[in-house]
Formats: sequence, C-alpha cells, structure tokens
Amino acid sequence: MPFSTWLAFAVASAAMGLIPGPGVTSIVGYALSSGRRAALASVAGMALGNAVCMIVSLAGAGALLAASAVAFTVLKWAGALYLIALGVLAIARSRSGPAAHAPAPISPRTAFLSNVAVGTFHPKTIVFFAAFAPQFIRPEASYVLQAAILTATFTIVVGATDTAYALAAARASHLLKSPGARLWSKRAGGGVLIAAGVATAAVRRS
Repeated sequence: MPFSTWLAFAVASAAMGLIPGPGVTSIVGYALSSGRRAALASVAGMALGNAVCMIVSLAGAGALLAASAVAFTVLKWAGALYLIALGVLAIARSRSGPAAHAPAPISPRTAFLSNVAVGTFHPKTIVFFAAFAPQFIRPEASYVLQAAILTATFTIVVGATDTAYALAAARASHLLKSPGARLWSKRAGGGVLIAAGVATAAVRRS
C-alpha cells in the first residue's frame, strides 16, 4: 500500500472520528455520569468494537446488511435499546439517594462491554466500512495485509479522537464540585446515553 493511500485513509479516519456520532455521544455520557475511568474504558471498548466492525465489514457482512432490511433493523434496535437502558439506569441511580451522597457510577467494565457492543453492532458503520475501505485497497496486493493495515489505522486514529473527547468531558465533569452539580452531571450523562440510543434508532439504510 503506497504511503499516500495510507495517509489519505488516516486523514479520512480522523475526520470520521472527530464528527460526533452515537459512539462519541456514549463516551461523553460515561464521562459525565461516571467519570474518567469509565469514559476511558468505554473508549477501549469502542476501539475493540470498531476493529471487529471493520473486520466483519471487510469479510463481507456489510454487503449482507446492505441487502437485508431485517438484519439491519434488528442490529440497529438492539444497540439503540441497550444505550437507552444504560441511560435510564444512570438517571435512576442518581435518584437513589440524597444529593449529598454521590450516586453509584456505571463501572468501567460495564462501560467497556457496552461500547464493544456499540462499536461492533452498529449496522450503518458496517455498511459504511464495506463501501468505504475497499476504495483504499489495491487489487494487485495482498488483500488480507491491506485490510489489516486499514483496520489498525482506523482503530488507532479514532481511538485517539475518542480519548480526546473522553478526557475533555471528564475534565468538565470534575469542574462540578458541589454534590448537587455532580448529581445533575450524572443525570445529564444518563440523558446523553439515551440521546445516543435515540440517534442509533434514527439511523436509516442508505
């Protein structure tokens, strides 16, 4: 793969990572509701999910989802309902006690596993990768090697942009010192997770 081709893909990956979508929204939600550890764990989960998503796409599942409305819809609603449920849980936990007591945050393990699912099973992303990534693959070279390079590049670049979002949101949440402000930041984080679920549900096949 020529360096110019790889660089073009890396720049395109960075642009995709900087545009907020359901993944970034969920990461920000974890940062606001549960702090930096949960947010960074969700970034790691999203990175793993993105890698699996690209592998699945380049293996041909993207074409299947593009052709099957049922498969696309099932994956879309499964991911959307999961995010909404986590957001509702975060808000419910914030109401479980007086404002003077910090509500139980979502654990890093839960945040990690949740975003593995979000990254892996987002049907629009699978279809997009199936159409987008092959444009950077040269037919005369090894397909497997080029696919591995593209997958690693996208995962690392988008992981970096996701980490920036996570740290910025976690920093903003730490500025809220009072118990009442922390309580409302956790509720806001739950609301952002619900919004990410709604955004996922709103995705349509192109």
